[in-house]
Amino acid sequence: MKKRTFIYLVLVCIAVQFSFAQSVVGKWKTIDDETGEAKSIVEIYEENGKIYGKVVDILNPAKRDGLCEKCKGDRKNKPVLGMQIINGLKKDDDEYKGGKILDPEKGKEYKCKIWLDSDDKNKLYVRGYIAFLYRTQNWYRVN
Repeated sequence: MKKRTFIYLVLVCIAVQFSFAQSVVGKWKTIDDETGEAKSIVEIYEENGKIYGKVVDILNPAKRDGLCEKCKGDRKNKPVLGMQIINGLKKDDDEYKGGKILDPEKGKEYKCKIWLDSDDKNKLYVRGYIAFLYRTQNWYRVN
């Protein structure tokens, strides 16, 4: 009986630990930092040890078929829906950085870093920057 209780307690402790150590992987609702408007759903995923993100839904029906008109290279005039906008972030302590993020409306790529809110693991900070100029958005986990 004591052995069962011990095993049960160990399993509960492991489950609690995993619930606190949430990942950035999953679906996130993007919020425009200038207007406060919900814009899209981005799915963040891990591949070969790096973090990527792609647009899986556009919340404004009028923009759902929008193209990345201001993008350069192979993204020019491609649909934003399905487009990979976060590329190659690597984990560094509690942050992911070292990759790029694309702003499809402006067609520009920025260095990127993302991190979970320390109190609310359903809130993600997404920062795009050039040198010391930056913009940070809050994204919210979609269940």
